[in-house]
Amino acid sequence: MAVHRKRFRVEDIVGGELPILDVTEEAIPMHSEIMAELRAIRAQMAKGTAPLSGSAAMAAIDASTERELSDARTMLETYRAQIEQCEKLKVELDLIHDAIDRTKREIATLHGKSFDGGEMAKVNGELGAVVGGTEQATQQILEAAESIDQAASAMAKVQSADQQKRLADDIQERVISIFEACNFQDLTGQRISKVMGTMKFIEQHINAMMEIWGGVDAIKSHVVPQADTRSEDEKLLNGPKLAGDIGHASQDDIDALFD
Repeated sequence: MAVHRKRFRVEDIVGGELPILDVTEEAIPMHSEIMAELRAIRAQMAKGTAPLSGSAAMAAIDASTERELSDARTMLETYRAQIEQCEKLKVELDLIHDAIDRTKREIATLHGKSFDGGEMAKVNGELGAVVGGTEQATQQILEAAESIDQAASAMAKVQSADQQKRLADDIQERVISIFEACNFQDLTGQRISKVMGTMKFIEQHINAMMEIWGGVDAIKSHVVPQADTRSEDEKLLNGPKLAGDIGHASQDDIDALFD
């Protein structure tokens, strides 16, 4: 049905007519229909999820909490194991770092005191002086021995006492020359002692580096085997024998061949 609108006083003053809107019953939903729709929605929601009792709700909460605690404990144990592994790894890395640092110090000491140009040149100079002094002394001794031999042969042939005395004096002078030449041994010993001191210094620091990395046995496991490519004749040239060396023929062995 049509709704009658009240006419206001301002409209009478203006004298105009405003259009009257017709509002039908279909444009405004009824209150009872709205409530019915709400009840239907509530019933559908009630069918979908049945309400839990108080004890069931607490049990569900406890179960959920227990699962969360279990997951948290598992994650905590995993993190703890990872932290322990990281700590072990850090200890190993610290040991490696310390070994490398100590090795670097040993190498720096060797380079600074033994392997630099000045020290190596000094060692080479000492060894060269040993070789030169030994050669010079040997030559002097051989010349003196030859002169003594010649003087002794001449002394047996002369009859004059004066000539014999001159030859005897010459022999005595050559013997003194031999004694003087033998002084090379003292100088040679001093020079070789310097070289040996340098070699021992190098050996000590090399041994220290070997101990840092596990000792001699650990180093031997990394040694690459070397094949002996020398010929049969070269293998026989081993140089002078040292006391206690094996594999050398002694004088007794040589004499036994002629028995």
